[in-house]
Amino acid sequence: MLGKVLFVLGIIAALPLQAAEYYKIDSSHTYPHFSVAHMQFSTLYGRFDQTTGRIIIDWNNKNGFVDVKIAAVSITTGHQKRDDHLRSPDFLNVMEYPDITYQSKNINFVGKDKAVIEGELTLLGVSKPVSLQVNHLFCGPNPRSKKKTCGFEATGEINRSDFGSTYGAPGIGDKLKLWFQVEAIQED
Repeated sequence: MLGKVLFVLGIIAALPLQAAEYYKIDSSHTYPHFSVAHMQFSTLYGRFDQTTGRIIIDWNNKNGFVDVKIAAVSITTGHQKRDDHLRSPDFLNVMEYPDITYQSKNINFVGKDKAVIEGELTLLGVSKPVSLQVNHLFCGPNPRSKKKTCGFEATGEINRSDFGSTYGAPGIGDKLKLWFQVEAIQED
């Protein structure tokens, strides 16, 4: 834990204070989604309902930092029995690994509304590099709260076997497609 704190502090210290903007993820408007093949008959879609984290954006230097934590227990696919099984040691093992985390190592902005995020995903206690493509990024005043808000959509793919999840293979696919729809509110 101390290593993570020092890493985040190092990232923050490296960003010029006058240019960096700090955002807190709005949990009520942020939903990581996934899809996986089911026996080649269909595609199963699911999401996680509890996400927290912080985002730092330095517009002048075109870089930043992303730190996201997802509560594994919040997985939902619309079917309670399946969701309970996904929480079990066969899949997410939420009792032993309650959190899924993603921390960026590098963000490369492409124009005003796109970016590539290189980071590390930790799932089932295993950390692996994962690249996310930001396909949409928009920041501006929220008409309701009047606070500056940024929203983005990022996509990526992982092989669940890379993280030690092999239950049901090959009937349950190895490749997971990921979508992150995120809203974050600028901190005072």
